[in-house]
Amino acid sequence: MEERNKSAIVSWIVPAIIFLLVVFVMMFNFSTKSSAAAEETVSRNLIKSAQSYADDFLDRLQTLGRVAGPFRVLLERDTELDDSKAADIADVLYSCTEAYKVVLCDAAGRGVDQTGEQVELGARDYFQRIVQYSATSCAYVEGEEGNSREKPAIVVAERIVEEDETNYLLLYYSMDRFENLLSQSEFDAASFMVIMDEDGTILGRAGYDESRLLQEDNLLDTIERQNEAETRTIVSRLNNASKGTTSVVVDGEECVLVYVPLGVNQWEIVLGVSQAYVDRQVDQQWQDARNMMIYLVAAIFVFIFMVIIINIISKIRSNENKKELEDKADTDLLTGLTNKLATERKIKEYMAKNPNSQSMLFVLDVDNFKKINDTMGHAFGDEVLRSLGQQITAIFRASDIIGRIGGDEFMIFLKGIGDEESVRKEAKKVETFFKNFQAGEYVKYAATASIGVAIFPQEGSDFESLYKAADQGLYKAKKRGKNQLAFYRDEWGGADAREQK
Repeated sequence: MEERNKSAIVSWIVPAIIFLLVVFVMMFNFSTKSSAAAEETVSRNLIKSAQSYADDFLDRLQTLGRVAGPFRVLLERDTELDDSKAADIADVLYSCTEAYKVVLCDAAGRGVDQTGEQVELGARDYFQRIVQYSATSCAYVEGEEGNSREKPAIVVAERIVEEDETNYLLLYYSMDRFENLLSQSEFDAASFMVIMDEDGTILGRAGYDESRLLQEDNLLDTIERQNEAETRTIVSRLNNASKGTTSVVVDGEECVLVYVPLGVNQWEIVLGVSQAYVDRQVDQQWQDARNMMIYLVAAIFVFIFMVIIINIISKIRSNENKKELEDKADTDLLTGLTNKLATERKIKEYMAKNPNSQSMLFVLDVDNFKKINDTMGHAFGDEVLRSLGQQITAIFRASDIIGRIGGDEFMIFLKGIGDEESVRKEAKKVETFFKNFQAGEYVKYAATASIGVAIFPQEGSDFESLYKAADQGLYKAKKRGKNQLAFYRDEWGGADAREQK
């Protein structure tokens, strides 16, 4: 039975463990993929945001070019352009665009601005870059001290060709306007945005000026000192005009850089957001998946708990049913005592566990039981046996073993009887019981019994030898005239036993 129980337990525990392992592996894979998907989604969203800022800024520059285009065509047809007319045209463009300055000049850089003031741009680096292009172009103006009207800006230049003469219409877009791009952003206060050229030089910045990444004029040089591998990745993508995101750490500041081509020269828009903000966005992206996993884990544990509870309850019920069946199988239906097989089994079990514990075995027969059946009927004989079983049980301990082993034969095994005095006392108790025993509800009948006694382990170290010794004591009792108690060895009975002998 025990082997079957173990087999039954293994038969459902092993599949359950395999099931749980498969579920947890699947959940781990799902978690990993969900986290990666969330990071990818956030990365795409950041690139999309940076691209929208780049498109917005580029559109502003292109708007200057679109407005300046018709004036370029007009100037190419006008062969009598003087400084006054040039200043008027520049002033019109200044009034209808976001340019903070408009200049109309020749190929040597001499010209006038919208106020009519004479300007000399020939020596400026940005003007030298402009004259190298044959069409609309852009250049960066760093600004110079001593000239309050010239500040960091991007110049949109329209090339005007009049026969053999070349002029330039320059519209200056202040980088101060670039700073307003992040004013209504969805990012946290630690975010920033820069425009940088192909070398990493910062042309304009907006947002969080205190960032450690913006403390120098070259962004790539700043991050390269502590992020060499990441910088190589950024440079490689910039050279390929690719978009991307890269995590960097500068002096303990964790930041994610998002870079997209601006579409002008080889300039890039770089959006910097704190790693903490990105982590929050990733967490929000896969929150639903994580919650689903939590609910699934909870459901699995509830399921396991319910299975365990059901198994425990089933086991308890099974044990109760098993014990009930065993009790029924072990019980003599007439007397309620244990039957012969159960009595022998229980005595043998006790002997095996307590080989040196002195105990007593009584074997008794009801005297003249056949005469009781013949004269008073079998029903009354059954009543005698039933009453005997009920009354004799009451005078002994619950731990003692009392059983009916035959038609009118009974067995009593008293556990742990320590000394000779206790042996004689227990023997006297049994003997006295039968002197006072009466059966029958309406008609009282005083039934007697012959009793044989043997002591364990002195007179038998196993059940068979001990029973044989007690049976010989029973034979002595019957030989002496019945209604007697006799020990296997008479010295246990003391003076009374010797007198009877």
